[in-house]
Amino acid sequence: MTTGTNHPAHTAEDVRAAVARARSAGRSWAALKARERRAALLRWKRALAARADEFAQVIASETGKPVHDARAEVLLTLVHLDWAARNARRVLGRRRVPSGLLSVHQRATLAYRPLGVIGVIGPWNYPLYTPMGSIGYALAAGNAVVFKPSELTPGVGALLARSLGEALPDHADLLQAVTGPGSTGAALAGAEGPSGVDKVAFTGSPGTARKVAAACAATLTPLLAECGGKDAVLVAADADLDAAADAIVWGAMGNAGQTCAGVERVYAVESVHEALCSRIVSRARALTPGEAYGPLTLSSQLDVVERHVKQALVDGATARLGGPDALRAPVLGPVVLSGVPEDSPAVTEETFGPVVVVNPVRDMDEAVERADASAYSLGAAVFTRDRAAGVALAERLGSGAVSVNSVLGFAAIPSLPFGGAGESGYGRIHGEEGLRAFAAPRSVTVRRFAPAVDLTSFATPREKVARAVELGRRLHARF
Repeated sequence: MTTGTNHPAHTAEDVRAAVARARSAGRSWAALKARERRAALLRWKRALAARADEFAQVIASETGKPVHDARAEVLLTLVHLDWAARNARRVLGRRRVPSGLLSVHQRATLAYRPLGVIGVIGPWNYPLYTPMGSIGYALAAGNAVVFKPSELTPGVGALLARSLGEALPDHADLLQAVTGPGSTGAALAGAEGPSGVDKVAFTGSPGTARKVAAACAATLTPLLAECGGKDAVLVAADADLDAAADAIVWGAMGNAGQTCAGVERVYAVESVHEALCSRIVSRARALTPGEAYGPLTLSSQLDVVERHVKQALVDGATARLGGPDALRAPVLGPVVLSGVPEDSPAVTEETFGPVVVVNPVRDMDEAVERADASAYSLGAAVFTRDRAAGVALAERLGSGAVSVNSVLGFAAIPSLPFGGAGESGYGRIHGEEGLRAFAAPRSVTVRRFAPAVDLTSFATPREKVARAVELGRRLHARF
């Protein structure tokens, strides 16, 4: 069997064999010094940069996105791989931690060890950038990886694994790619018996995440899940409306709206709502679908987009631009809706198409309330000329990442963690948290001298122990 063009549909047995190969390669990788892994990953990064056009072409051919979008995706991938490689030693290396008064006779240190083999199940909307947020950080932490790309983008996964083997021939099996339908990913998660992975990093829908979580639960395999979003933009009365409209249109229509942290909802205070809608419509109308963005990669997503738009209009919304007639395959026209009831699917469910809802609110308090009412809590943005007020609003929002006066400002900052809660999943990739997500903390204590009162010995007189405990109690009761 094949999937796509000349890509095998790997079985559960194939997956277990790939995990075994990765584990074997991972032993020598984990045994390297941190600086040696750093040098190797930077060598791979340079090789990826040299092949950026090749990767962009494969991404574009499999997803349908314009090549310029695919090249930007490759660049983001390089930025994150570079950061992970250069910072793993600092973040995960052994360090001294305070012992405290009670254990002053102990020297305490903390370090992190690799987990072993990480199973990564990737999406189709950003088939290189998104999974590499797990793959690159997992490798930097000293692990091996088995990567199952989406069945829509198997070529990206196969090329990625091959590129590592060619750049690092001594570690050719460190990154394994297994391709196939959903059953291949299920096998990697353990749905058909233990696959042997030590952790799974999944990106996809909440429904699929629940199935992956159930499979992982059978063997208590930890799971990191990123399951999409329904990101909101909050626009204050003093906002630069031109800048806000420009960012909203890019965040909502870029990649045909197929961005987990893309803009799907906008809450603007009533005094600027009409002016903002006018600016958004003007910019969205100027886009040329097929050039500015490509088609829906998953054709069945059209049904979801159509349902959301049609139901919103039935529920009383106004189509400021586009509407059902604009939703014609293969490339959908942009749709701007306003006055959409908060219980309509276009507000409550992930649309994943070039559609944006722009609703008025009384004030920013209501904007925060509506933004946080969603079951998703991945990203958000705030537009205001008062930066301090913007930061204060960001701190009130429940989203995992918030941008002030931009959208997706965090995507190209590798030191920032990324992830959400609720229907958006759990766990974090990127940044220091992303490195630690693929490592296990190991605490080590070394006894430096005998304490005045040894509380861990039966040889210590009971009265002496009692006095020491009472002294400690008094100190904590006072301070």
